[in-house]
Amino acid sequence: MKVLSLFDGMSCGRIALDQLNIPIDTYYASEIDKYAIQVTQANYPDTIQVGDICNLDPKDYQDVDLIFAGSPCQGFSFAGKQLAFDDPRSALFFEFVRLLKAIKPKYFLLENVRMKKEFLDIISEQVSECYPEIPFGIEPILINSALVSAQSRQRYYWTNIPGVNQPDDRGFVLRDILETEPNNYTIMSDKFVARNGNRNCMIDKNKKKASNLSAMEYVKNGRQGDYLACDKKGTPQQVGVAVDINGHDILKRVYSPDGKSPTLNSMNGGNRQPKVVKGGAFRARSIDKDGNRVAWKEVKPKQMLELRKDDKSNTVSSVSKDSLVVEDLSWRKLTPLECERLQTVPDNYTNHVSNTQRYKMLGNGWTVEVIKHILKGMQ
Repeated sequence: MKVLSLFDGMSCGRIALDQLNIPIDTYYASEIDKYAIQVTQANYPDTIQVGDICNLDPKDYQDVDLIFAGSPCQGFSFAGKQLAFDDPRSALFFEFVRLLKAIKPKYFLLENVRMKKEFLDIISEQVSECYPEIPFGIEPILINSALVSAQSRQRYYWTNIPGVNQPDDRGFVLRDILETEPNNYTIMSDKFVARNGNRNCMIDKNKKKASNLSAMEYVKNGRQGDYLACDKKGTPQQVGVAVDINGHDILKRVYSPDGKSPTLNSMNGGNRQPKVVKGGAFRARSIDKDGNRVAWKEVKPKQMLELRKDDKSNTVSSVSKDSLVVEDLSWRKLTPLECERLQTVPDNYTNHVSNTQRYKMLGNGWTVEVIKHILKGMQ
């Protein structure tokens, strides 16, 4: 198979093909980020780097069987200004269409973020015009990486590969991908605001204050005895706020290891990496609308993560959640290795560049297991 990967990044498409044991005769990569290129060449030295997409002549790639593309999404994303095709980065989508129409490979796969329907329709119309023989055109499928990884990451995929559907839910949570003893990534926060329903509880460890011991509320996900900090759709559950961080609220959110990670972004500095809480003890408690403890019969009990007032352990019992103890409430950033695992990239695949660049390219990359799921439909 011959592949042309546009906006290739660190070659997540190549990883997927490799893990599916699909033989690659030639892999052309169009990429301009020198660090992403460095990682690709370190892992796949036979990759042919062809440079800027704007300079590619389709006549040079007429024998390509598969085109990958994950065109820049800043102009489409709900998290951005939504300038759409007026944003010069998102306008690069039309460079992809130019090549797709002229080469018309047997298969293609395009990935992009959640966006307004009007933008979705334009993209669908453009790619459908490249394959007029396909009845009813090519419509995107929305897949959340949470089904195959520990990360909630909703992305649209356009492809002419047949039979693409939703992957099975593998049930991964953050705890499944965390390092046992990460070096240099623990931040012992002096202050931590824990979530309790609609209220916040300030915990200052230096002053040993804990005004509300039922500090972190967990959500039962519907399976007997299994209390995960996420809802049935796999949405990450925020369990606290790291108040000693400056910046926007979204940067301060701390998540449970028993739920999903939020979507990785390019994480360019400023503590943008997802953060996970450390420690906890589960208890069933009844809380009224004001956050006060009430009798069980008044309000249905919910699982909570509690602090103790003393330094003692909870009574050891046959139920594991009863014998956990909170010594400190603290948080830390996810490590580059953990972010690789969230994207289902092989461990240390990106360790050929600085951690700053690793975080950036992982945030811009693909979830490999989703790509593998889609590619399985190729004949």
